Amino acid sequence: MTSTRSVISPRVAAIAESATLAVTGKAKAMKAAGEDVVVFAAGEPDFDTPGFIKEAAIDGLKAGMTKYAPVPGTPALREAVCAKLKRENGLDYDPAEIVVSAGAKHSLFNAVLTLVADGDEVLIPAPYWVTYPEQVRFAGGVPVAVETKPEDGFRLKPEAVEKAITPKTKAIIINSPSNPTGAVYDEKTLAAVAKSLIANDVYVISDEIYEHLIYGGKKHVSIFGVADLKQRGVLINGMSKAYAMTGWRIGYAAAPVEIAAAMKRLQSQSTSGITTFAQPAAAAALESDQADVETMRAAFEKRRALIIRRVRDIPQLDCTEPEGAFYLMVNVEKLIGKTVADTKIETSTDFCLMMLDKIKVAAIPGEPFGAPGWCRFSYACSEDTINKGFDRIAELL
Repeated sequence: MTSTRSVISPRVAAIAESATLAVTGKAKAMKAAGEDVVVFAAGEPDFDTPGFIKEAAIDGLKAGMTKYAPVPGTPALREAVCAKLKRENGLDYDPAEIVVSAGAKHSLFNAVLTLVADGDEVLIPAPYWVTYPEQVRFAGGVPVAVETKPEDGFRLKPEAVEKAITPKTKAIIINSPSNPTGAVYDEKTLAAVAKSLIANDVYVISDEIYEHLIYGGKKHVSIFGVADLKQRGVLINGMSKAYAMTGWRIGYAAAPVEIAAAMKRLQSQSTSGITTFAQPAAAAALESDQADVETMRAAFEKRRALIIRRVRDIPQLDCTEPEGAFYLMVNVEKLIGKTVADTKIETSTDFCLMMLDKIKVAAIPGEPFGAPGWCRFSYACSEDTINKGFDRIAELL
């Protein structure tokens, strides 16, 4: 007898595959097959992990750090996280309020599953990282997009947050600097948003993974540093972006004890503790003089200027000017309804698929980010790569 029940659970069936990972994976497969693909898709620094960080992991291995680690992270790493938050952000956390996970995405997943119940609404500024709404849906919540405007640099307006709050609103996810827009929020904006959150009993998940990658002399501001929100929020950060440690899978969350303890319980039934010998490497990165971080940041700032110029040299394209991270939002609305290389362009997805097929250039369409008519280009790649890719795009258009 054939079963009529679905094999796949409704929670898993309801979420979409990551668009960024899907396009990146396809581009990598094409390169592996010998095709000359220029990739602007990955949210991954092209730098190698600094040598002293690798050495700390090797030392850990030699010292026998090959057994299970504590679920929330080793005491030494959690203490290093607390010291970093105090030194760089002026925030006071205790090691019992830190949970180390398998990347910042895992930390976010733990936070969302811990805070969001069935039917809870979660505000997400749009354009947004593709993972945020999917994690909320998986938790049974309802993602609510809060629109931002390109003329504002895609920066969130406090009045838009206030307008979006309903009795069902449980939390807001804030990402500064932002993936995909590069928007950076200032103290005044965050203070105004915090005022609305406190007044309406709304929690905040603040994703600060790109905090060290800011340009034009601007500084990172955490929402937890401008208002008394510690008891109603989770700060998310990690090692991937600033330290070129994407493959190490080390992220962390800072939260009040009740939330941190619940996240720890959840993690104890999934991954348990992260790789033991990787943890002294993360501590070494946090405790370093950050010189390698500044070297990478300066390189990204130079690439940012180049890719903006290359986009604006093409009449059919335009872009905003990101203040942080390493992504550029490119407007392709002038191409919608047109035929390019025998392909009718109706969406930014059509444009990205056509680029990959016709000129072997990979970028991410804006639709999964809540930004139709736009594409996300990562400039976490060399200047030669940027020029090579935009030479092809200019010729195509």
